[in-house]
Amino acid sequence: MKNQLKENWKLFLAASLTLGLAPFNPPHIWGKIQWILGGNAFHPEKGMQAQDWFDVVLHGTPWVLLLISIVLNLLGSKKETNNKT
Repeated sequence: MKNQLKENWKLFLAASLTLGLAPFNPPHIWGKIQWILGGNAFHPEKGMQAQDWFDVVLHGTPWVLLLISIVLNLLGSKKETNNKT
């Protein structure tokens, strides 16, 4: 599993730039993050509904996987550098 996360960074990048940002103007995930952090500017009385949380998970998962992949690759390259010395 760890190797799959490390090796599939290109897939995670493509998913982040497509599904992770769609719709693109403004990026949907950005609006959801703002809503979580400071409320909904269009409907301040309305909190996050179940579909909004699902939306955050759907659009945020590619970004989380990309971040995990980057961290694993960076940690792996540091270990290789330390083992060579």
